[in-house]
Formats: sequence, C-alpha cells, structure tokens
Amino acid sequence: MNVKLRVLSVGVLFFIGHAVSAQKAKNDTIRGEIDEVVVTGYNNKRLLKNSNDAVTTVTAEMIENRPNINALASIQGQAAGLQISFNSGSPGSNKVTALIRGVGSIAGSSSPLYVIDGIPVSETYFRSINPDDIASGSILKDAAATSIYGNRGANGVIIITTKSGKYNSPLKVGYSANVGFSMLQKHKYNIADSPETLRLEKANNTGLGIKLTDEQIANYPTTQWDKIFFRTGFTQNHSLTLQGGGKNLSNFTSFNYLDQEGIVRNADFKRMSVRTNFQGKSDNEKFTFSSNMALTFSRRNQLEQETRTDINANVLQNPLQGLLSSLPYMDPNVYVSGQQLFNDFGAPSFQIIPYMLMDYLNSGNIPSRFDELRLIANAMGKYKLTENLSAQLTTGVDYSNETRLFARAPWSYLAVSTKPANVEFGGVEQRSDTKDIAITNVLKVSYEKTFAEKHHLDVGAYTEYLKYHRITSAFTQNGLDPKTWVVGAGTGWPGYIPTPSPGLYRATISAAKNDAGLFSYFGTLNYDYSSKYGISASIRRDAAYKFADDNKWGTFWSVGARWNIDQEEFIKSSALSLLKLRASYGTQGNQNIVAAAPGFNPIYLGASLVRSLTSTAGTGYGLNPQLSTTIANEKLKWEVQKQANVGVDFDIKNGLVSGSVDVYDKKTNDLYSVQPLSATTGQYAINGNVGDMYNKGIELSLRSNIINKQDFKLTIFANGAYNKNRVTKLAIGTTIPTNQFLTTNNTNTLYGTTAEGHMLGEYFMVPYLGASPTDGKAQFLDKNGNITNAPNNDDRRWTGKSFLPVYQGGFGLSTTYKGFFVDILFTYAAKVWRSDFDLSGLSSPSNIGVFPVTRDLLNAWTSTNTNTDVPVVSDITGASNASTFSDRFLKDASYVRLRNISLGYNFGKDMLRGTSISQLRLYVQAENFFTWTKWRGFDAEGGVSSNQGGFPTPRVATVGIDVQF
Repeated sequence: MNVKLRVLSVGVLFFIGHAVSAQKAKNDTIRGEIDEVVVTGYNNKRLLKNSNDAVTTVTAEMIENRPNINALASIQGQAAGLQISFNSGSPGSNKVTALIRGVGSIAGSSSPLYVIDGIPVSETYFRSINPDDIASGSILKDAAATSIYGNRGANGVIIITTKSGKYNSPLKVGYSANVGFSMLQKHKYNIADSPETLRLEKANNTGLGIKLTDEQIANYPTTQWDKIFFRTGFTQNHSLTLQGGGKNLSNFTSFNYLDQEGIVRNADFKRMSVRTNFQGKSDNEKFTFSSNMALTFSRRNQLEQETRTDINANVLQNPLQGLLSSLPYMDPNVYVSGQQLFNDFGAPSFQIIPYMLMDYLNSGNIPSRFDELRLIANAMGKYKLTENLSAQLTTGVDYSNETRLFARAPWSYLAVSTKPANVEFGGVEQRSDTKDIAITNVLKVSYEKTFAEKHHLDVGAYTEYLKYHRITSAFTQNGLDPKTWVVGAGTGWPGYIPTPSPGLYRATISAAKNDAGLFSYFGTLNYDYSSKYGISASIRRDAAYKFADDNKWGTFWSVGARWNIDQEEFIKSSALSLLKLRASYGTQGNQNIVAAAPGFNPIYLGASLVRSLTSTAGTGYGLNPQLSTTIANEKLKWEVQKQANVGVDFDIKNGLVSGSVDVYDKKTNDLYSVQPLSATTGQYAINGNVGDMYNKGIELSLRSNIINKQDFKLTIFANGAYNKNRVTKLAIGTTIPTNQFLTTNNTNTLYGTTAEGHMLGEYFMVPYLGASPTDGKAQFLDKNGNITNAPNNDDRRWTGKSFLPVYQGGFGLSTTYKGFFVDILFTYAAKVWRSDFDLSGLSSPSNIGVFPVTRDLLNAWTSTNTNTDVPVVSDITGASNASTFSDRFLKDASYVRLRNISLGYNFGKDMLRGTSISQLRLYVQAENFFTWTKWRGFDAEGGVSSNQGGFPTPRVATVGIDVQF
C-alpha cells in the first residue's frame, strides 16, 4: 500500500490554496518517493524525508470509485492504527466509529478530530462529501503531529484535502459512473425450518406442533422471511468534473448524484452535490488566495430504530428483527392491512410479530425522512511581507440545515392498536428543524529561511477562533384524520374539539439553542540540518467555554526529532535507499468529555457541568430558591493525554521493500468518570476527572514492488496494529461492574464496565462449562472453582476479552498487465469478542413455540446424546442463567474480510487515437463480498458489544466507467 502522497509528473499538486512543487518520476524511483509531500497539522506541508511525524497518507487512487456513501468506508483498512467500524448498514447512517491508537476516553468522545480543507467538521459530513472529490487523507497519530490541535487532538486527527485545478493547464472534462446492487450478508444461525420447528414444539407440548400429525408436520411449508424483510437494493453514482487553469487562476469543479437503496424497504439515500475550488496568485506570486466551496443536499429514508436504539431489540417495532423473530411456518399472506390485523388479532402479541413488522414496512405507514442541506466553504489569503516572512488568514464556514419528518399513519397497526377507545383519531406526526453553523478563523504569521545552505528554519505563530451556534425547533401532532392526512402536507390535523377534551389534539412544540466557542494561540518551530537531522516543537494555549474560569485555559506541547541515517556516509553505499529514525513526545487534550450520540456535535455537551442546577420544571436554573439537585464540579477540566512515539521509515533497493514501524505509549490522565459523594449532599455521585488509562502499541506498514516492468507491475502491501489498553486508576467506588455488559450501538457513548488493571469493554461473566453428561443441565464455574447449576452475580469474573480488537489492519495487492488491472484489499480484526444476543434468543428453550429457534437445539442433551454442550431442553432455568450470567454466548468476532476487489481495463492511447477521449477505464468491483469468521451473525464487524437488531452491512457489486476528455 502506498502510504505516501503521490505527486503526478504532469504538473504541480495544490493543497487548499498552497502551491507545492514536487515532481515524481514515472519510474517510481526512491528519489521521487522521498521527495513526496505529506500534509500535517493546519495544512502545513513537509517533504516526507524531512517529516518528524507519525503520519499515514491515503491517496485519491486508494479511495476513488468505491461504491460507498461515506468516505470513511473507503479509508477503512488503509492505515495502520486507524480502526473504522460501521455499526449500521443503513444508507447514510451516522453510526460509524473511528479510533486512532485505541480508545482514549471512557465517558467522553474517542472520535478523532476531522478537518476538511482546514475546516473542523464532525463525522456526519463524510456522508455529504463526494469521495471522488478527495485528493488525499492524512491520519495524524503521534504527539508531534497532533499536539498542534491542543484540546482537540487527543484522539488523533484526520485531515482531508479536496482536489484542485492546475495552473497553465487546459480544460479537462471527466465523467465517472457506477451502478450495481446491494445484498444481505448471510448469517450462520442455522434456523430450523417448519418441520424441525414443529417437531420441537410437539416434543415440548407447545405451539402449533401439538395440533398436527407427524405427516402434516413433515409436509408443512417454510416461509422465506429473508425475502420478505430484505431486498436487493439498486445503487447508482454519477460524477462530472471540470478542471484547468491559466497563468494566475485555476479551478476544479465537480457535480455528483448518488442514489442508493437499502437492503430493507423504506431505507434509501439520495445525494446531490456541487463543489468548486479556486486558486489564484498575483504575477509576482507575493499574494496567493483560494476558495473552496461545496453545497450538498441529501435525503435519507430510514427505519425508526436508526435514531432510537431503545427499540433495537423490540421485536414488535423493529422490522430488522423480522427474520429472526418470525416462526417459519407462519403464512405471510395473512397480513392485509393494519386495521384488518387489529380486527383479526387485537392488541400486539408475540403471535403476530411478522404481520406487525410487515405493516411497519408497508409503504407510507411509518415514514421517517431526513433532509439535509449542507454548505462548507473556506477562503484563504496569503501575502509575502518579505522574502521570508508571510501572513495568512483563513476563514471557514460549516453550515447545515436538517429537517426531520416522522409519522405513524392513522391507518397503521401501531396507531390503530394504541389509540384509546374513546379517541376518534390515532397516529402521530413529528417534525423538527435544526440549523447548525460553525465559523473558523485562523491567522498565521510564518518565517522561513535557509542559512548557509544547510540550516533551514521554519517558525509559525497562530491564533484560532471557533464559534458554534445551533438552534432546534420541533412539534408533535397527536391524532391524524385518515380521510385527509397526507404525510408532510399539514393536512388531517383535527385541531380544536369541544369534547371529550378541548386540548386532545393540540400540537406540542419545543425549541432549544446552543452556543459554544474556542480560542487558541500557538506556535510551531521546525529546524533541519542538511536533510540529515531535524527537530520540531509546538506549544499551544487553549480556552474552552464549558469549564470554569480557573480551568478554562490549558497548555499543550510537543517535541520531535529525526535522524536520516541514509544520509550518513556509512549507509549511502548500502541497499538502504531510505532509513529514517524519528521520535516524539507531547501532550494533547480532549475537551469533549461527554460523548455525543451519532450525528450530534459534542462541542455543545457538558456546558452546565460546572454549574449547580435545580430540577424545577420550566424554570431553567430555578426561579425559586431551593436546594440544588445537581451539584456542580467547578474543578472539572479536559482530559489530558501524554504520548511518546518512536518510529522508523525504511526503503530497500528503491522500492523492493519499503515501510514504517512505530511504537507508542499513550497515557490518558484526568479521565472524566463518576466520583462518589457523601449521601448528606442529597446526591450520591458527581462527575469529575478521576481516572487514568493507557494505550500501548505497535504499528507496521509494508509495501513491496515485486514486479516493476513497463507492461507488468505487481505490488503487495500490508499494515497491522497491536494495541494494549488498560485502566490504571478509577475513583473509589466506581470499579463494580454491572450486569454482564451493557449493550450499546454507539461506542463513543459507552465502553462498558471496567476496573483498575483491566481493559475497557472487558466482559465480566461466569464461565459456562456446557451440559452435564449426567442430567443435561447447564453447568457453570462458581467463584470457588466448583461446578454449579445456579450461578449468581458473585460468581462473575473478568474474562480478559473485549469487543475492542487487539489486532487490526489490512493487506492486499495491486497489479497491471497491458491495460488490465486488479486491485484487492482485505481487512481484518483479531482478538475481539462480542455478545451474541440473537443466538442466545434462538437457543432458548422457552422460545420454542413463540419464536424461531436454531437447529442447535436438535443437538440438545438427551439420554442418548450426552456428549453435547447444549443443555437439555427442559432446563429452562439453566438456559436462562446461561444467557444472563455466563460467557456461553460470548463469541469470537475476529474476521478477515474481502473489503474490495476491482477488476478492469485501461484503454491505451493508441486505442483512443482519433477520438476526443484522452482516458477510458471500465471495471467491475465488489465490496464486503466475503468474510471469514467464527461469528454466526450477519456481520462480525460492528465496533460494539452486541449489535442486536442492527442494520446489517450489505454486500455491494457494481460496474463502472471512467472517461476523460
């Protein structure tokens, strides 16, 4: 994998208004490699050979034309130490987790800082950007690279640079498109069919099975519920680009349209975007400027569970549970409509689960639509005051307006069945409108000079001011007239009625407003001696609005150094084309000590933690003097991280084998967590900075150009990361774990229970020993090492297993032969465990006759089948204990996945001669198509402790074309 930013030999590569000249020879020599440019903090550029930082660069070639809505999905597996997990396969979902060098916080955000063209954004923006607009992505990992971002750099930084035009370049027009299909991944739960299910029911005297003869059971049809609750979705993506430039002005403009259907009905995503990036300079090149602007409109229809995790496991409301909750012998043709379903069966019950969920998916019954208009723009001006002194001002705006429309149609089953008997109209319609704007201003003064040809000095002084404003309004209309109601039209609202209650159908409204701000000033220094030795340093002072005055300001710093050993005389004649040793140490902060739900900016959270509040309804801080029910912690401050890093970059024989190795030790102090209080305060706990934790690890990136001939090239690559996490300190009284492990679909919100000396997300359970050979009852190991049939909480112990992988990375190859090409990328994760609650339910004897079950129960203990780990079906209590207390369903979720494979043909110039086409490429590709894992569910990847009721990540197959005129 090429983790460097390739600079095309056809011209100069531009980054956000800054011109960077770095030619690369076509023969891929090492001199071209080490002269390449890496982008670091605040869009500073360094030659790779002169960089002290641990930075991995992902190029445009590595992510373009992939059939992913979210650009982060295309970066997945491309950089050592960067773990990206999608917790939902719903088109346009916000449920994505990105971790750089492990989890940096328990209760706070562990997401990296995202910066696009100099503007800080949240991860939600990655569903709005066209991935084909991206020129490069830089993953900043060590303190030398991230400390410049101060109290926002603790979890690493991902910098995205979009494409730009080139000066003195003719107009080029490009068109790319791909179309294809998305499909459900296969599970391995081995669900019993109708005859098997009915036999189990008959043997256990329950369900429909007791009413049928053996002959009827043998011939009973099986319903294919996967074809009813899931579908094959169609996807298409079209991009048009125009780029070129004259002597003093260049431009890159793109238009994009994307339409992707989900693998579940009522889930889809559409996006239209336009981007225009300008760059300019004066004749004397003392003044340079740029402006980048992208406008995006997107619409996503999604299931309600996408934003309501409380119904993930609700088999009555989550249609994603339909496949695993519908008995195989039930007839889907029974369902006609919500009203008919209520007339025939009445109130909700387990016996009509599939029909309720079919009604949920019926078009127009439960619409949930999100529209987002988003504008991100920046303008930069730079003036050279002298030959060595420059001043630069950058201003950026990130604006979004999101509207949501949700309803339960008055004729839907949920509306009909929950409508009170004395109320004429049921159903509900909800609307919300959120406007969010972030303004960024960065002023930079820099001095750069070379002394005596060998000494190069680069010094920068900065100020940064960020301002955030968010305003939300919402209303709810209960009761809809089915004769006139149309979703989103404002019709069918009953309004005022005299009886039985004048306010029965009155709409409820709400509004909220958030303001936030940050101010910083900082400086950087870089010194290089003869491209052989280098040192760097940064220091930054930050002020955050959410902390009390005494803790509002913080100082963060870093130092880094390198030694280009390959420049020494004793190395120059060796096979080592590049050998660079670098080291760094520094501090970063995390002001987002309260983690946000997917899609919400954590900058707004925690503003009242340093203020005492009362609980008087409708009075804010309390109009009437009374005892405070929320005690402030005025000593609260951001979490602080200290990180040491040592790395080596190397190249043997001009690209035969190249790569890097990094070893890091990252300690987080002042972790935000619960701190017990005396009961006399009326409050038993307070949140404070009371914990410490570390992440230690090794990262390795390798690349080998095995064959490098003109007509035949073959490159293999691999990256891997090992991370060890431990909590070393928690407040007294906060080390007692809760029942098993609290499930969540948002790992940024909660990493589960832990204790000093243990890793985050470690499971705390009773060991399961299988079925007793004597009587078939479930057996467990108690705290004294004895076998028991009745475990309790005191028998739990730490398992040494977590849902956070210890090892992760990617590998693959890239080859071309006379125009044909093949690119393959695999990703993997190892030593990762998850609770399989779906398998637990399918394995429960108490569910026989109520829910579908796995064929594993056919292997349950009997007097003639004693060598099994499946308890006797009659042991209901033991099976319940196995699900509640034990590690029986704690399963290995390690995997290797074929993330992407692309095969195609590049037409040569001779074949295109005489046409107006300068480049033409045709290809087919597959995304997430094969996964090798012991995990039995839909998707081993998830980044959460359990993904019960989650939207499975689909497999996607597409065909595409790239053409340039």
